[in-house]
Amino acid sequence: MLAVPLYAHDEPRLAGVPFFYWYQLAWVPLSALLTAAAWRLDSRGTAPEGLR
Repeated sequence: MLAVPLYAHDEPRLAGVPFFYWYQLAWVPLSALLTAAAWRLDSRGTAPEGLR
């Protein structure tokens, strides 16, 4: 996301929205999914405090 010149384009458009905007917005749910996956993988080997 910091390398703006790599995605600062008008084409391709998605439903009339320029690439610059929909690319940034696509990262919102994608980063949430990646964060949730990392959390699940990290917490696999640990039990909640009350179950130890």
